[in-house]
Amino acid sequence: MKVSVVTISYNQAEYIERALRSVIEQEGIDLEYIVVDPGSCDGSRDIILQYSCMIDRIILEKDNGAADGLNKGFAVATGDIFAFINSDDELLPGALAKVVLEFERDKNLNIISGCGYFIDESDKSLRRIIPSEFTPWLYAHGAVTLFQQGTFFRRECFTHIGGFNPENRTCWDGELFLDMVLAGFKPKIIYEDYANFRMHGSSITVSGRLEKSYKADMSRLFEKAMGRKTDRYYIFTCYIARLLKLAFQPSYLWNSIFR
Repeated sequence: MKVSVVTISYNQAEYIERALRSVIEQEGIDLEYIVVDPGSCDGSRDIILQYSCMIDRIILEKDNGAADGLNKGFAVATGDIFAFINSDDELLPGALAKVVLEFERDKNLNIISGCGYFIDESDKSLRRIIPSEFTPWLYAHGAVTLFQQGTFFRRECFTHIGGFNPENRTCWDGELFLDMVLAGFKPKIIYEDYANFRMHGSSITVSGRLEKSYKADMSRLFEKAMGRKTDRYYIFTCYIARLLKLAFQPSYLWNSIFR
């Protein structure tokens, strides 16, 4: 079973070597690695090219944002299992071998949603990330904990929905997984640690520089998930959804506190 991993890179020279090595050094699997860089000018491309003999495909061409770049990468991917990791994040040692074993055990398994850690600029672990159940209703009401770096899916899931929405500039991963769930593919939570999510000042998550666009994207995704626009009870319903997330997912709460 082949695993195709795509990394999108743009001006992350400080971290990209760690990201590349975390994928390249995965052992015991049939790995296809694809790196996409639309035009870094901080030395990232030089680092990527240093590892060119260990990367199956390097795409150095302009794109229309991260989602478009990922689509370009997966368009040339030939694996059975797909994953994507940003140029400032990392896979943990042995992660892909564990993932392959899970998919081989269960032929009906479509998506794995695994765990990992927030880390800082110097690789210090900050706290563990535990994914939660993913339903359209919970996602629309902000009650899903999503860990993109620890999520893996069969090729068929990606091709069935047509890949990423290139117009989404803030939460393209969330929309991808929402589309998969809406298409009937159910994620399975695995309480194994697969990856690290790096938090630093220039990241979209920490900087908040796209907050206005993010709100617009989430409003659109609410309508996609629910078939209607938000109403005056939306904020109240979000609180209810978050309580239900804890009440009906004891494994999420247990692992969040004790693991």
